[in-house]
Amino acid sequence: MRQINRLNRRRFIFGSAALSVVGRAGFAAGKDGGRLLVGTQTSGSSKGIYSYSFAASTGDLTALGLAAEAENPTFLALAPDGKTVLVANELDKFEGKDGGAVSTFTLDRTRTRLSKVSQVASGGGGTCHVAFDRTGKAAFAANYGGGSAASFAVGAGGALSPAVSFFQYSGQGPNKERQEAPHAHRVTVSPDNRFLLVNDLGLDTIHLYRLDASTAKLVANEPAAWRSAPGAGPRALRFHPNGRVAYCVTEMTSSVVVLRWDSERGALETVQEIVMKPADFQGATNGDDITIDREGRFAYATDRFDDIVVTFAISPSDGKLTVVDRIPCGGKVPRHLTLDPSGRWLLIANQESDTISVLARDGKTGKLTDSGKSFPLSRPQCLVFV
Repeated sequence: MRQINRLNRRRFIFGSAALSVVGRAGFAAGKDGGRLLVGTQTSGSSKGIYSYSFAASTGDLTALGLAAEAENPTFLALAPDGKTVLVANELDKFEGKDGGAVSTFTLDRTRTRLSKVSQVASGGGGTCHVAFDRTGKAAFAANYGGGSAASFAVGAGGALSPAVSFFQYSGQGPNKERQEAPHAHRVTVSPDNRFLLVNDLGLDTIHLYRLDASTAKLVANEPAAWRSAPGAGPRALRFHPNGRVAYCVTEMTSSVVVLRWDSERGALETVQEIVMKPADFQGATNGDDITIDREGRFAYATDRFDDIVVTFAISPSDGKLTVVDRIPCGGKVPRHLTLDPSGRWLLIANQESDTISVLARDGKTGKLTDSGKSFPLSRPQCLVFV
């Protein structure tokens, strides 16, 4: 039976959680809905990846059932052509060897079901994040427990090659409990598809690589990395639609760092750092994830343990952030968030409350309001509209 690495990110964050069963409502799609895939932790009652229809007129989710059975599919990525889904299998053993796995599935849009195409070793335990390049011919994985990152070529029908490039990191950070070793947490392709950025929570680093998209081959860039403040733990990364600015969420300091992106050199420069947690909040918090609206006017970031979502206004001149509002995220321990295709709703996967919350969004002001909508699912981790 699979086990989650005792040294991975789960040990610090989670105790036991109440389990909930996925709601069933047949297989009828919402009257005006898009389709949503949700990756889960299968240490609860979840069995893999679940599908929903989403009604943009009301903000309601309708459960369509199990899209695919899978082992600990904690992060999903949709290929640029919309036909293939890339999955991080967050395991510490795969095929009898230490390490996690990466899988691909073909998406049947009519039924919102997934058919497995391939599964390969990720090269390190606790594979927690995956991404495609912008052609869909290269894929990448971050291994949290293994402290490593890998790239893969994507062949016909979405089949993955064995790892083309692999990087094993070493060292420690100043936080002895959280940074006892490297912990790769995010793989992000640059807007021009020439670079891969790897957030390393354990080493307070974003590693920088040059990408040959035709082969999925990575080579170290010069400069080789960006460094955060000691003990900050860079966790998540998101580029602004203009491609000139990126936003890094730090886990241990619960901040968003605004970074200027030099696309010629493949270099990041710190512009601003802004704390998410309220000044009057007592206790430890952990930064989680960030998303940006299509227009690039507002950003939304989640913070755990105070369990809030922060709305930021984005300066059109330099990308700097101003806090607009902080409100409860609608559950406990948010793991991932996404805006629906209409931009009217923000959806949040809340692991410890076993729910997906849906917050209403004002497109003009950027502000969020509690819609009172919450939908049960055991240990949701990742939300991807398809």
